[in-house]
Amino acid sequence: MCGIVGYIGRRDVAPLLLEGLQRLEYRGYDSAGIVVTSPKTAGLKMVKAKGRVRDLEAKVPARFKGTIGIAHTRWATHGAPSDVNAHPHMSADNKVAVVHNGIIDNAAELRRKLEADGVEFLSETDTEVLTHLVALSQAETLEEKVRQALRVVEGTYGIAVMHADFPDRIVVARNGSPVVLGIGEKEMFVASDVAALVTHTRQIVTLDDGEMATLKADDFRTYTTEGTRTTAEPTTVEWEAESYDMGGHDTYMHKEIHEQADAVDRVLRGRIDDRFSTVHLGGLNLDAREARAVRRVKILGCGTSYHAGMIGAQMIEELARIPADAEPASEFRYRNAVVDPDTLYVAVSQSGETYDVLAAVQELKRKGARVLGIVNVVGSAIAREADGGMYVHAGPEVCVVSTKCFTNTTVAFALLALHLGRTRDLSVRDGKRIIEGLRRLPEQISEILKQEEEIKQLADQFTEARSMLFIGRVRGYPVAREASLKLKEVSYIHAEAYPASELKHGPLALIEPALPTVAIVPDDDLLEKNRAAMEEIKARSGRILAVAHREQEKADDTIVVPKNEDELDPILMGIPLQLLAYHTALALGRDIDKPRNLAKSVTVE
Repeated sequence: MCGIVGYIGRRDVAPLLLEGLQRLEYRGYDSAGIVVTSPKTAGLKMVKAKGRVRDLEAKVPARFKGTIGIAHTRWATHGAPSDVNAHPHMSADNKVAVVHNGIIDNAAELRRKLEADGVEFLSETDTEVLTHLVALSQAETLEEKVRQALRVVEGTYGIAVMHADFPDRIVVARNGSPVVLGIGEKEMFVASDVAALVTHTRQIVTLDDGEMATLKADDFRTYTTEGTRTTAEPTTVEWEAESYDMGGHDTYMHKEIHEQADAVDRVLRGRIDDRFSTVHLGGLNLDAREARAVRRVKILGCGTSYHAGMIGAQMIEELARIPADAEPASEFRYRNAVVDPDTLYVAVSQSGETYDVLAAVQELKRKGARVLGIVNVVGSAIAREADGGMYVHAGPEVCVVSTKCFTNTTVAFALLALHLGRTRDLSVRDGKRIIEGLRRLPEQISEILKQEEEIKQLADQFTEARSMLFIGRVRGYPVAREASLKLKEVSYIHAEAYPASELKHGPLALIEPALPTVAIVPDDDLLEKNRAAMEEIKARSGRILAVAHREQEKADDTIVVPKNEDELDPILMGIPLQLLAYHTALALGRDIDKPRNLAKSVTVE
C-alpha cells in the first residue's frame, strides 16, 4: 500500500527519492511528500502534495539540496487525501520527520493525551501522533527516542524517522509493514519494497517484526525494539531493475499478461521429476511420511490469492484425494477456528506481506499448526514465518491487479497437488499425465494470447454494461470468481460470480438483455450441465459470452481455449478473461495500472 523510500550518503537525495517513489506508484496512493537535510544544513526541508508523484516533483524547488532524506506515497486511512495529511509529518519545532505505513490502533487515545498536554495537531492522521511522541522524548539518542515512542504505540507500522539534531542517521522500525534496507558503497537505502532499490543495489536486508535499524552513510546496524543487537546478513535480490520497466507495452498489466508463458515456464523449471512422475519441492520441508499424515488442507488468502487457493483446493482433492478448502484469511483469523494438528495450512500471498494472511499465519504458528507459504517475493514476511513453502517465480508484478502471479500460483498448486498425490495413491500413469499437461501450458498460453485482437473486439461490446454475471460449475466457478474480480478492479463495471447450478435459486431474476453473462464451459463431465444453464439464460433473452474448448451454439460469442487435462483446465480458462477485463477498461479510459481506491500490497486490515 503506502510507499517508503529513504537515502543517506553523498549524492543529491531529492532526485533519488523521487525516482524511488515513481517505482512504488504501482502500490496505490493518493498523495506524496519528501523531507531532506544534510550534515551541513540547518534543519529539515519538506514538500508535500496531494495527487501523483509528478505533482510533488513539480512543487520541489530547484534549491532543495541534501544528502539525507525520506519520502512517502500515502494511501488514505485516517483523514482524506490532502497536502496536510500527506507524509512526512513534522513536529511543531520542525526537528522530527516521520513516514509511516500501517495503522496505529490507539491513535485517538494518544492524540487526546497529547492535546491535553498542549500539543497542536495539523493533520487528521494517526502518524502525526508518532511524530510528536518522538519529538517530546527526553532520551539522548534518536534510537531511544523512537523506542520510547513505539512502546506506547499499538498497531502496525513500518517507519523511517529523521531528526535535525541527528543529521547523520535515519532510524527505521517494523511491525507488520515491510521495511527493506539497501546496502550500497558509502551509502544506504531504505524502502517498503525492493522495487525502489534495485536500480541502485541488489544487496538487501529485510527487517523482521519487532526489529529496528540505524542507517548511516557507511554502516548500518539492526536491533530489537528492546535494544538487543540482531545479526542481519544481506541477501541478493534476484530481479533486475529492467524487470520493472514496461518493455514496450503501454501498461504494466498488458506486459504482465503477455509474460505468463515465460512465467509459467519458470515456476516449472527444475521441479519436474520424470523418473517417478512427480515433482521436487524441497522447500516444503515436508517428507513423505509427514505428507501421508496430512488429513486435510486449508488454504488461506485474500482476493486473487483466495481465488487461486480455491482452484488449488480442487486440484488437491482431485489428485491427492485429501479434503481441501480455501477461505479468506481475513475471515479465518477472526472466527476462532479449530486448529487441527492433522491439517496442513497453506498461506497464499503475492507480496508475502499481506497483513491479514500474515496475521493468520502467526496465529496458526502460535497454536502449533504446520504452515506452508506460497508467495512470489523471496525473503518476505510470510516466507520467513512459514515452516516451508514454494516461490512462484512470477517475477515483479507492478500492476495493482494481479495476472501472471495468479496464473503462477495456480500452477504452483498443481505442483503441490501432484506432490501430495504421488506420496499417496496417485498412479504413475496419472502423474505422467499431469506432468505432460503442465509442460503444455506455456505453449497453450501463447496460443490464447494470439487471440487478443478478437477479445478486444468483444470487449468493445461490453463497455455500455452496468453489470455483468459470471458463472461456472466446480472447476469453472473459481475462474468465474477471479474473472469477475478482474473486471470490477480494472473497469469499475459491477460484476457478480455465481455457481451455474445456483442460477435457478435466485440469480435468474437478474437475467435480461442488458445483463451480459460470461459462462465458463470446460469440456469435462459437466459440459451438458453447463449447456443447460446457458439454455436457461437464453430462454430469458440473456446475452452470453462463453469461454470453452469448442464453439458453443447457445452462446452469442465463444472464446475457444486449448484443451489440457481436466484438472489443469482452470489455469488456462482465466487468461482470456484477463484480456477481456483489460480491453474493457482500456475502452473506458480507466487508469489500468492504478485502479481507484486500490493498492497492490495490502499491509493494513
